Amino acid sequence: MTVTKLQLNANKKFLCPKCGRELGLIEGGAVAVVGGKVDMNAVLPKHTCESCGVYYQELLNSGYYDEFPLPKQEKLKKVLKTGDLQPMELKREADGKCTCPRCGERMDFVEGQPVRIVNGKPDMENVMDHFECHYCNSVYRRIATTNYFQWSEK
Repeated sequence: MTVTKLQLNANKKFLCPKCGRELGLIEGGAVAVVGGKVDMNAVLPKHTCESCGVYYQELLNSGYYDEFPLPKQEKLKKVLKTGDLQPMELKREADGKCTCPRCGERMDFVEGQPVRIVNGKPDMENVMDHFECHYCNSVYRRIATTNYFQWSEK
């Protein structure tokens, strides 16, 4: 645990002790429950330095600040709009999967099955071969008897 006293610049903003840049301020929010325990640190304001990847929180109104690493932000994958998808040729690889053209994740191949009766009605959903992507909830159904597949609603 490293505690430091942060310096102020002429604009009364805190400076990063590592790189000397102005620190950003994230106001404190509501009390959070993390892992079943109350996290009171969410109430305290955070002084962040994006270039160093750290943030500082004051200890008990003492004027001294403790340093913590900024949490890593997971980048969300870009998912294409369904209207932008044209029919395309999809082939199973050795593991029985294929790359999803919409999001880039691995899709499962579902082989055609006989018609099943569900709640007294025929279920035609899995009668034809198709690919399913569980990441973006896309389904690609075969066009006639070709190797071309088109995005389809479930």
